[in-house]
Amino acid sequence: MNGLDWTVLISYFGVMVAIGLWSHKRVDNVSDFFTAGGKMPWWLSGISHHMSGYSAVMFTGFAGIAYQYGVTSFVTWSFPIAVGIAIGARLFAPRLNRLRSRLGVASPLEYLKDRYNLGTQQALAWSGVLLKIVDVGAKWAAISTLLSIYTGISITQGIFITGVITGIYCTVGGLWADALTEMGQFVIQFFAGIAMLVAVMVELDGIATLWTIWDDLPDGHAEPTAGPYTVTFFVAITFIKTFEYSGGMWNQAQRYMATSSAREATRSAYLSATLWLVWPLVLFFPMWCAPLLVEAQKPDASDSYALMTEQLLPHGLLGLVIVGFFSHTMAMCSSDANAIAAVFTRDIAPALAKQARTWSEKAGLLAARWSTVVFLLLSMMIATQVNSPTFQDIITVVVKWVAGLMGPIAIPFMLGMLPAFRRSGPTAALTSWAAGLFAFWLMNYPVNWALEDGTPLQYQISVPLGVSLLLYVLIGFVKPEDTPARLAIIERINGDGDGAAAAATPAGGPAEKGAEEDTEEDSVGGAPVKGRVRD
Repeated sequence: MNGLDWTVLISYFGVMVAIGLWSHKRVDNVSDFFTAGGKMPWWLSGISHHMSGYSAVMFTGFAGIAYQYGVTSFVTWSFPIAVGIAIGARLFAPRLNRLRSRLGVASPLEYLKDRYNLGTQQALAWSGVLLKIVDVGAKWAAISTLLSIYTGISITQGIFITGVITGIYCTVGGLWADALTEMGQFVIQFFAGIAMLVAVMVELDGIATLWTIWDDLPDGHAEPTAGPYTVTFFVAITFIKTFEYSGGMWNQAQRYMATSSAREATRSAYLSATLWLVWPLVLFFPMWCAPLLVEAQKPDASDSYALMTEQLLPHGLLGLVIVGFFSHTMAMCSSDANAIAAVFTRDIAPALAKQARTWSEKAGLLAARWSTVVFLLLSMMIATQVNSPTFQDIITVVVKWVAGLMGPIAIPFMLGMLPAFRRSGPTAALTSWAAGLFAFWLMNYPVNWALEDGTPLQYQISVPLGVSLLLYVLIGFVKPEDTPARLAIIERINGDGDGAAAAATPAGGPAEKGAEEDTEEDSVGGAPVKGRVRD
C-alpha cells in the first residue's frame, strides 16, 4: 500500500463514522435502535440483509477453498444461502415482521417467553450470544489477517482498528447506521469486485477468460462438489442455511422486522436471495483463476486473494479493494453487535435484574449502546485466539462451529412461529436445544477422535441440526403443550393481512391501541417498547 491506498482506506473509515453520527438523529428510543422503528424501505432492508451475511472470511477462508477446489466454493456456500433465503421469503420473513408489528417486540427472541417460557428464552439467548461472540471474533481475525498482509501491522493491531471504527458508528446510530453503511459498503464492493474481475481477465485472456479458463485450471476445479464439500455436505448446508439466513442469525431477522409490513419483508428477502445468487459469482471468478496467477504461501491458501490483488491492481484500486474487504466484515460485525445488544437488553437483562424491566426510554437506549460496546470488546478479545488449537483456524470457526451450533439454537426460535409445530412447547424446545448441543460436542470431539480420518465435515455440521429437529417434532407429538395462550401467540404471528385490524385483538402479547402509531408502553419479555410503528 502507498499513500493513495491509505487515503482511500482512511476516507472510507471517515465516511462510516459520519453516517453513524448522522443516523444518531434518527434514534429516539429502543425500537429505533434495534428495528429502525419499522420504517426501513424493503430495498434497503434487502441490501442490508445481503451485506450483513458475509465478511472478509469470503476473501480468506472461502478464497482458500476456491483456490484449492474451484467452483465448489460457490455451489456449497453462496448458492445454498440463496436457496435458503428464497425458501424463507414466504415461510419466515413475514412472520418475523409480525413479531414487531403485532407483538411490539424489539428483539427477535422476546416472543419466546410467551411462546414457550422464560427458561427456553434464556437458554437460546445465552447460547446464541456466546456463539456469536466466537463467530464475530473469527470475522475480526479474518479482516485483520488481510490488513496485516497489506500493511505489515500485527493482527492484534488490525483487530483494534477495525473494532473501534465499527463500534463508533453502530453504537451511535443503531440499526439505521448499520443499514445505511451497508448500502454504502455494497456500492464500494460493487466497484471493487468489478475492478478485480476486469484485472484478472486482462491478465489472462480478456473477456474470453470466462469460457476458456476451465481447460487450464487444475483437475476438478469445475466440479460442483470436491474434497470434503460433498453432495451430502451440500444438502446439509442448504438445510442449515435456510434456518440461519432466514432469521436464525438474529441480525438477519432484524432486517425483516425493520420493514413496514410483512409484504415488504418478503420483497426484502427475495432481493437478498437474488443478490446471493448473482453477486458471489463476480467475487468468486477471480478466486477460481488464482492458481494460474499466484502461488499461495499458506497451507489453506487463505492468502491467495490478497496476493493476487497486490500483483494485479494499481495503487488506488488496491485501496478500493481493501476497503471492500472491510465493508463486508464491518457490515456483518456491526449488524451482529446490534442483534446481540437487542437480545441482551430486551431478553437477558430483564431476567437478571428487576430494574431492567422498568427502564425508562433513556435508560433503555443507554443500556443498548453499552451492550453493543461490551459485545464488540469480547469478540475482539476472542479474535486474538482464533488461530489457537481450540479454534484451529478461521474457516473452522465459521463453517464448523457456526453451522454446527446454529441449528439447535435456531430450530425452536424459527419453527415456534409456524402453526404446523404448535404442539411443540417448552419441553420440546429445551430438549431439542440441549440434545443438539450435545450432538455437536459428540460428533466434533469424542467421535472425531475415535475415527482414523475424523468425522466427515458434513456430519459434524448436520447431525446436531438433525437431532434437534427430530426431537422438537417428536416430543411435540408425544407431549403436546399447545395451551390457549401459546396458540394465540401463533395465531397473531400467522394471521393474514398487515393492517391495524389484524393486530387489534391482543392474544398472549401486549395490548395494542391506536390506528397507525402507538406511543403507549408495552412489554413483551420484560422491558418497555415505546414509539412502536405498526403495519
